[in-house]
Amino acid sequence: MGDSSHILVVDDDARLRTLLSRFLGERGFRVTVAADAAAARGLLRVTEPDLMVLDVTMQGESGLALTHALRREGRTTPILLLTARGAPDDRIEGFEAGADDYLPKPFDPRELELRLRALLRRTAPPARPLGAGGKLRLGPLEFDLERSELSGPDGVIYLTGEVLSREALTGQLEMDETGERAIDVQVTRLRRKIEADPREPRFLHTVRGRGYVLKPGV
Repeated sequence: MGDSSHILVVDDDARLRTLLSRFLGERGFRVTVAADAAAARGLLRVTEPDLMVLDVTMQGESGLALTHALRREGRTTPILLLTARGAPDDRIEGFEAGADDYLPKPFDPRELELRLRALLRRTAPPARPLGAGGKLRLGPLEFDLERSELSGPDGVIYLTGEVLSREALTGQLEMDETGERAIDVQVTRLRRKIEADPREPRFLHTVRGRGYVLKPGV
């Protein structure tokens, strides 16, 4: 499991959001923060985090209610709940709502980090079997993951080597400005299809500050 997993932290405590964003970011995670459930819902429309950290006692829709709602919608993203209430009944209520883990406040950020890593290991998607020789069928096309070649009725196209920015991909797909974040969602979904471990991509790589690049497997 790589350190570049995307964590969505939802908490109405601005100080805690800043602390967790800095702490987890320093440990290699990509962190997005939201002040309440409404802001989190807006983010979830354009991005797909690997794990969510939700405060139970937020103003407005609570983290518990948001967990209930997300599970009813069919979202399976792992959820860790944070709360000042640590009684057994409170923890049981959280698990019954669909949470995967529960951490009472106050807590040591190092414990949160370890819990997140354990959750990500447990929920990592299984490897998807490929065709013979590491080839993936895409309708009439065949994608050779080792060579980064796409072959079909019109011949062979070599896809690797060029870094494409989110802006360029957005323009090519004629998406609006929010499409830049939607690009990340689509890349995540593509990695789940072509990578044995999407958290440690072998073929579709992120180039920090520039975009994405397709490379032959190594």
